[in-house]
Amino acid sequence: MPSQIITIARNAFAESTRQPLYLLLIALSGFLQIMSTWSTGFAMGYTESGEVSSDNKLLLDIGMGSIFIFATLLSAFIATAVLSREIENKTVLTVVSKPVGRPSLVIGKYLGVAAAISLAALTMIMFLLLSLRHGVLSNASDELDGPVIVFGVGLPLIGIALAGWANFYYGWNFPQTAAMLMAPLSVVAYVVVLFVSKKWHLQPLFTDVKPQIYLGCISLLLSTLVLTAVAVAASTRLSQVTTILICVGVFIASLLSNHFIGRRAYHNQQVAQIRIAVPNDPAKSTFQTLNEAWTITLALPPTKPLVVGDAFYFGASPNGSDIAVPASSGEPAQGVVVSEVLGAASYIVRNQLTPPSKPSRAPVVGDWVFLKPTKVNAVALAGWAALPNMQHFWLLDAITQNQKIPVRHVGLIAIYALGQIGAILSLAVVFFQTRDVG
Repeated sequence: MPSQIITIARNAFAESTRQPLYLLLIALSGFLQIMSTWSTGFAMGYTESGEVSSDNKLLLDIGMGSIFIFATLLSAFIATAVLSREIENKTVLTVVSKPVGRPSLVIGKYLGVAAAISLAALTMIMFLLLSLRHGVLSNASDELDGPVIVFGVGLPLIGIALAGWANFYYGWNFPQTAAMLMAPLSVVAYVVVLFVSKKWHLQPLFTDVKPQIYLGCISLLLSTLVLTAVAVAASTRLSQVTTILICVGVFIASLLSNHFIGRRAYHNQQVAQIRIAVPNDPAKSTFQTLNEAWTITLALPPTKPLVVGDAFYFGASPNGSDIAVPASSGEPAQGVVVSEVLGAASYIVRNQLTPPSKPSRAPVVGDWVFLKPTKVNAVALAGWAALPNMQHFWLLDAITQNQKIPVRHVGLIAIYALGQIGAILSLAVVFFQTRDVG
């Protein structure tokens, strides 16, 4: 079975990259990235800290958004080309009539399409990184980045020229050859540019390296793989046009799921956000021991006044989904409570949880404050978890607001993506098992 899956995946990959639309969307994405350096001025972003600043914030926003949209379109069109169209044309009979299981066919098709989408996304991401290195031309006096133009534009054009030459003399498929050459050449172009400054001087490799943007791009790639699974699942039962509409619908719904479903999964209301959190006793700084006290300063006065004896809940999420204080500590005498009011936005809170109950961690800067435990709507939570949520993959806000993205967070996103892909492909197998292809 593994050899069958690999063979099907290889054929699906070849068929995907041979589609004229495949090369067209990659080239269009690169062209838009280039044009964005001239058209994204006046973003009114004056923050000079972080990996992007000023007008480059809008450049990153438009660049990542275009990759997101183009990858979604590619997923829909390619998946329908390699599976739905084969079913409609009855060519899939040549495979299923042989000792090849339908699950192997679905998995192999997905792996082939996913590899093609990943190759296209890699090329698009390289174009984005090159445009970010160039930066936005906000003023007429801004100079062009010579290395980016020479290598970032020149090397991909060389790949296209070589593909045309190979097509003319050897009959190689032009879109496939061009796409296969543009991906490594764009990576080489970006690596070379990292070693060369705008003034054509050698510079240390890490001068223009942007690790947070790299993590955001990895997360974006994972989202396209989830959407690819959706496209493959839809193409097992639906026609080409319907599959494309389903993919677009899931894409839009996944962006809106937080608003329509997610906000109903957890019921709580934050009253403030922590600006400073300091233990009163430096020897006890874990907030795990009984009667341990911390001085908390809020960013603004709470929306509801806190008085001595009030329960004090805190967590990293503004919807209260990950409160660090056990929900069973509803009684102030048994929970984390306000023990002293120091001012309009400053308090001493004390851990009065008796073992084995204890907070999962100490309060930190940025935590949200609540006065009661969070209630969970199980039905909304199940629906929210089942529907792919593209907001989990969209890390642009953290990058532009200079909030560090932990590598562990991207790892959790990868686990979430694998879970979604596994569930969607399982549905695809179920749908295809009863599909009449004769």
